[in-house]
Amino acid sequence: MVAPLIDIQDISFDYEETKALDHISMKVEEGDFLAILGPNGSGKSTLLKIMLGLIKPSKGKIELFGVDSKSFKNREWIGYVSQKSNSFNSGFPATVKEVVAGGLVKKTGLFHRMPKKTYEQVVEALEAVSMEAFIDRSISELSGGQQQRIFIARALIAKPKVLILDEPTVGIDHENVQAFYDMLARLNQDKNITMVLVTHDVDTVTDRITHVACLNQTIHFHGYKEQLHTMSDEKREAWYGHSVRKIHHIGGSHT
Repeated sequence: MVAPLIDIQDISFDYEETKALDHISMKVEEGDFLAILGPNGSGKSTLLKIMLGLIKPSKGKIELFGVDSKSFKNREWIGYVSQKSNSFNSGFPATVKEVVAGGLVKKTGLFHRMPKKTYEQVVEALEAVSMEAFIDRSISELSGGQQQRIFIARALIAKPKVLILDEPTVGIDHENVQAFYDMLARLNQDKNITMVLVTHDVDTVTDRITHVACLNQTIHFHGYKEQLHTMSDEKREAWYGHSVRKIHHIGGSHT
């Protein structure tokens, strides 16, 4: 039996006296496209940090590719794209190819002449996000949506098996959000990259995802999106308070 790529086992996390996560258990299998949904302050970013090994849970454990996260060595198997607005200085003087090649910085060094093989890897990563025509452009010249595609290419160049994205459409014009999620769906289906993302774009992302996790300190639902309509009104209320109308059509629900 193939182990889950991410296996979260009864984890809790406290910030001093505040409980951020309470007894979370969840598995992410190969090929999943999982959307983690929840209100602000529900623990979504904390959960991502634990998946990435940036912080340790107060209780419980997490296994990555069948290995305890404390012993897991192949961190390049897990790519990460943060919120653009929090992670990038738009005035940074770098070209697109330099930014993407930075995803290989541990292997190539940042300021060395780019080998031909690295250049070919950059082109391949940019082709995956339909941005190869911008390879020599300055990153600061691009729109928010274009920049975010470049950051995804930067993550892809290391050939991750899982891609974790934190609010990936921050800074992207509304009319381009759908095309952005179409691109993620192609990466999931054509490249077999397992996707885990935190998002508020519930209506837009619904058609692309396979699984949903409803988080608010604890998991109120985790499963196939088609099963979400089985979630009781009480659980919906505990999960999202009075804003449950926001998820009206996932899984056929009309709350």
